[in-house]
Amino acid sequence: MDIHAIFDLVPGMRLNPIILALAALVGGSFSVRAADAPKKAQKAPEHKTTQSESYIMLDPIYTTIVADNHAAGMLMIGAGLDVPNAGLRDEVTRSLPVLRDAYIRNLMTFTANVVRTDTQPDVEMIADRLQAVTDRALKKKGAKILLAQVAIRVTSK
Repeated sequence: MDIHAIFDLVPGMRLNPIILALAALVGGSFSVRAADAPKKAQKAPEHKTTQSESYIMLDPIYTTIVADNHAAGMLMIGAGLDVPNAGLRDEVTRSLPVLRDAYIRNLMTFTANVVRTDTQPDVEMIADRLQAVTDRALKKKGAKILLAQVAIRVTSK
């Protein structure tokens, strides 16, 4: 039935733009809901850092910088692994907890002995250490460590 025909049935009633807008809104919402009902549940989009399948992102690693027997700051390292070999990539993915533990233990020693709040940390030395830890933990080469960020946060006294 047409909206004009409904208002013709009621004597003295005019078409009010507000009523027309409400009727369109209510009618439109039912048609949208009906159209959405038969759709299958879609998988939520996954955020990817890169399009490369060989890249595995690691969670940031934080270690404490100690000076004069108190915490003087934090060293934060953001990194990832480039693993072109699919078989090794599966092994790396399964071994991420072991790798992360080895990275943290190695960087805690490095931070305690080498890193100071008044100088920039040696990024090349950090990358070399993490690469050595990666090769040792996996017992083979093929996973390349990629540093994304190295930062120091100095705590106020």
